[in-house]
Amino acid sequence: MNGAAGAAAAFEIRTVAVIGAGVAGRGFALACAAAGFDVVLEDVMPANLRKAEADYADLTSLGTVGSLSLASTVEDAVRKADLAVDFVPDELESKLEIFSMIDRMAPPKTILCTPSCSLSITDLASCVYRPERCVAVRGELVRSSSSILRAVRLLYPVAASEPALKAVERFLRALGLEVKQEPDPDVPALVKNTSS
Repeated sequence: MNGAAGAAAAFEIRTVAVIGAGVAGRGFALACAAAGFDVVLEDVMPANLRKAEADYADLTSLGTVGSLSLASTVEDAVRKADLAVDFVPDELESKLEIFSMIDRMAPPKTILCTPSCSLSITDLASCVYRPERCVAVRGELVRSSSSILRAVRLLYPVAASEPALKAVERFLRALGLEVKQEPDPDVPALVKNTSS
C-alpha cells in the first residue's frame, strides 16, 4: 500500500465510541448503528446502558444494522475506536476532562469529536496530543422521523488535518446530515503559559 492510500485508510470511520448513554448519546449511538456503523456505547449508569440495549433490540427487529456493544469504562469504549464522540455536559471543565481521558486511552488513529453549542474546539484541541484530529459539531446530530435533512456545522481548529475532516464529514453524511465545514468561530478562552 502506498503512503497516500495508507493515510486515507487511517481516516476511514467504521467503529464509533459514544461516551454517555443519556437521551442524546443513546439516540446518536442508535443512529450510528442504524447507518451500519459498529458502535461502542459507554456510560457509568447501568440503567442507561440497559435502555440502549432494549432500544437496539427494537432497531434490529427492523432489519440489518451495525453492531452495538456496551462498555462501563471509557477505556473499554475507545479501545478500537476510529471516532470518539462525547455526550458530557457542554461545560469547559467536563469537556476538558473527557477529551483528556479519551486522548490518553484511545489509539492514535482515533478522531475526537464533541457536540458543543458554545465551546471553542481550538481550546479543547490545545489540551490534547492530537489537535489535528479534533472537531466539534453544532446542530442536532440525530434526525427526527421527518424527511427534512438537518444541517450541522463541522467546526475545526487551525491544526485540523484535511483527511480527518473529510472522514468526519463522510461519516455525518452517512447519518443523513448535511454538513458545512467551518474554522472555529469562537475566541479561545484558554491561554497557555508560554513563559519559562
